[in-house]
Amino acid sequence: MALIVQKYGGTSVGSIDRIRNVAQRIKTERDKGNQVVAVISAMGGVTDKLISLANELSDEPTERELDVLLSSGEQQSIALLSIALNEMGIDAVSATGRQAGIVTSGSHTRGRIERIEPTMVDRFLEEDRTVIVAGFQGITEDGMIHTLGRGGSDLSAIAVASSIKADLCQILTDVDGVYTADPRVVKKARKLPEISYDELLELASVGTKVMQSRSVEFAKKYGVKFEVKSSLNNNPGTIVTEEHEAMESVVIRGVSIERSQARVTITGIPDTPGMSGSILGALAAAEVNIDMIVSNIASDHLARHSFTMHTSDLGRAQKALKPILTELGGSAGIETEAGIGKLSCVGIGMRSHSGVAAKMFEALGEAKINIGMISTSEIKISVTVEEDQIEEAARVVHTAFDLDE
Repeated sequence: MALIVQKYGGTSVGSIDRIRNVAQRIKTERDKGNQVVAVISAMGGVTDKLISLANELSDEPTERELDVLLSSGEQQSIALLSIALNEMGIDAVSATGRQAGIVTSGSHTRGRIERIEPTMVDRFLEEDRTVIVAGFQGITEDGMIHTLGRGGSDLSAIAVASSIKADLCQILTDVDGVYTADPRVVKKARKLPEISYDELLELASVGTKVMQSRSVEFAKKYGVKFEVKSSLNNNPGTIVTEEHEAMESVVIRGVSIERSQARVTITGIPDTPGMSGSILGALAAAEVNIDMIVSNIASDHLARHSFTMHTSDLGRAQKALKPILTELGGSAGIETEAGIGKLSCVGIGMRSHSGVAAKMFEALGEAKINIGMISTSEIKISVTVEEDQIEEAARVVHTAFDLDE
């Protein structure tokens, strides 16, 4: 007998028929003799509908009440799934985030899991019952309902699996697993049988939408091996685990793209201590998330800083930087450019193979695709290109590193 945690997203429980399908999948595991704890999202579209209702009443609904409202979406799903399972003869019981012992901290609508006290879940499992847990939510130390923000149900599932020492954690979604690139962009992209935590973390940070990075970080921290697979078929998925030596034989594991990027460049900055901190501090205070950063000093001893961000943050960034430019005086200026895409190559094999950047740049050069900014980490290389060339850039690099089927 194995103890399995399964997470089902909103698409997987988006209708009564799909809830029945999920119930049948859980029943199949129970019929094999396995115990199941299922972590469930709200039905597809329900969270957006609840937010819309709140916005009809207020342009800025209080976040505490939003948490109370949004948490009801998952409670609806877990009750319906439990009803479906009991109708199939499976003794199932639902549990809210609070009942499952998910203790959180931080701001409302952006909670963080501090710990899980699975007393009730353990008791249900001892009684050999199937437990259906509400994802995306927990409870603060002082009893406030908390939601975990985007990707919160994935995080709930990983944390629950860690707390009850599950034998397997499955993230079931509407995709078959982790691919070498977005199959909608690169037709020859193929599914990976396995990937390391670090590689998936890097891919998640540069646009791959399979999982939120904080869920992968939690899994790495607590050693939770998990599988990403489809809830709509029985095909094998992608195992996410600790890296091992065999993984280094593959130089590049995947290619990812991000659209709607913008570049901001500040010129004429005096080369004095603290200037970079002032500029980045102003952006941080305006809650502008910046990504790639390039800085250099010209022969006139004036510095130049360039950084990228999502296009939607461009207006706030310009507003935040205006006082800094005024303070710097006539020598300083600002340049902005929208319509940029970011292309990233990720693979732990970079650590033991040379010439990866050269191969990437040569492939893009042969395709007449010009590179803008460049950023690297130990296992990632990212470049900016014109947004209307980003898909072709992904296909070219995917082929160059022999990732095509």
